[in-house]
Amino acid sequence: MSSRRRFLQQASTAGLALSASSLFGRLVSAQTGSATGAARIYIDSRRAISPIDPNLFGSFLEHLGRAIYDGIYDPGSKLSDSNGFRKDVIDEVKKMGVPIVRYPGGNFVSGYNWLDGVGPKQERPRVLDKAWNSMNSNQFGTNEFMTWAKMAGTKPLMGLNLGTGSTEQAAALVEYCNVDKGTKWSDLRRKHGYAEPYNVRHWCLGNEMDGPWQIGHMTATEYGLKAQDCARQMRYVDKSLQLIACGSSGPMMPTYLEWDREVLEQCYEYVDGLSLHRYIGNTPEETGNDSSKYVAMNLSMDRQIAESLAVCDLVRGHKRSPKKLWLSFDEWNVWYRARSGDAVDGHRQDAPHLLEEPYNFEDALLVGGLVNTLLRNSDRVKIACLAQLINVIAPIMTNANGLFRQTIYYPYAWALQYARGKALNVLVESPTYDVAGMDAVPYLDAIATATDDGKTALFILNRDLSKAHEVEVVWEDKAGSRVAVSQVLTGNDLKALNSFDAPERVKPQAFDKPTTSNGRSKFEVPARSYTLIQWEA
Repeated sequence: MSSRRRFLQQASTAGLALSASSLFGRLVSAQTGSATGAARIYIDSRRAISPIDPNLFGSFLEHLGRAIYDGIYDPGSKLSDSNGFRKDVIDEVKKMGVPIVRYPGGNFVSGYNWLDGVGPKQERPRVLDKAWNSMNSNQFGTNEFMTWAKMAGTKPLMGLNLGTGSTEQAAALVEYCNVDKGTKWSDLRRKHGYAEPYNVRHWCLGNEMDGPWQIGHMTATEYGLKAQDCARQMRYVDKSLQLIACGSSGPMMPTYLEWDREVLEQCYEYVDGLSLHRYIGNTPEETGNDSSKYVAMNLSMDRQIAESLAVCDLVRGHKRSPKKLWLSFDEWNVWYRARSGDAVDGHRQDAPHLLEEPYNFEDALLVGGLVNTLLRNSDRVKIACLAQLINVIAPIMTNANGLFRQTIYYPYAWALQYARGKALNVLVESPTYDVAGMDAVPYLDAIATATDDGKTALFILNRDLSKAHEVEVVWEDKAGSRVAVSQVLTGNDLKALNSFDAPERVKPQAFDKPTTSNGRSKFEVPARSYTLIQWEA
């Protein structure tokens, strides 16, 4: 079986890894000529896409690198509490308001026995994690995660081992977590010192089972049957569960979409959602190293969502089912630098430095675009997880003395704080530029949200790398009367990044509050920018 590390290295060399070339072809032109005329954004609070699910901007913690150990859990740190949890990290996650966190993997979960991570810590075995060639002390397991999640103000999205694990073991974990008392596994939890059940509602049935790197990789039909049996057994324990089947690992997979169809033919009636994953990079294979294409790559995420939904609805039609599946985009981010060699091989060490991607300003612009895409598709995308939360392809990095926020932190944090209520179906009139293999790309990518108490938030990505753009917001029902928040993320250096030495090189700036008259708000967004404006009624 090919390892994840070898697959990534081979795919990167062959120009396959995370490549959108199958979607768009090669870039033969970039931003040229002038973009003239004011852009218009038409907002009508009565024209809604969907209520925004509170779990749309979740995150992810895997037993990988320094995400858990040295990340959220570090008993020897001066910054940790009596549980060994980093207090500065908990405070940051609470302040962000991360609603749900996927755990414990990721590739890790397909070789993980949850029983190794519960019970007296001195009795827990040290185990080789074959997915990342790292050692796992098992000092942090299910109960520690549940305790941490409660302290951090977030909910669990639990991953299950459908690689080496059995469906019986999966159902046992549900019983351990959700049954009050009086059964084998609930009484074991109580014996371990946790009297109250956790009532975990959301569960992932395995991880990336279509991938040849995955421990326990199997065919789509085999996985679909296993997921069906797993779902049945889990619901015998708890009927209230929301279950997510593994979809394709990404558009680069040769089995993309066909895997999803075959899986759902087996388990459609037994699950509630389908997962999809996507990582994007500014690489020769994916973008031709052209930043003007790179900042448009969120449009490939729109397409991936549409294609995945088409398969879900095809199977629904075949089965004449009243059920409509939703999507869990439970891994998404920029990731293309820390993908080979020592960055993906733990060399059998504890908490090795793996996947520690340094994010620059253009990465933050794209993440802003990805936020817009998720909001645009919030009628069917109900869970999404920025992968990951701490140290590993993450917005937050820690060391012994504290933490700093990477550039991608800011658009993600804006989404958490301001993308509330319902997503609006805005009409955007924008100049465009050409990218081969894509439809005309708008310079401006915008989405708006509105709350019942009259707050309207507008998120605007300006993909123009050289020019500012005038914007006119046309309010088609009632204009916002007062600008409460007005910020912009911009800069002159697309490659600028934050670090412990320079933690605020890239950060939001105050943006001149736009004026509104006669139902129209006018302002100018800078070149290379992601802008947030919130109006109050």
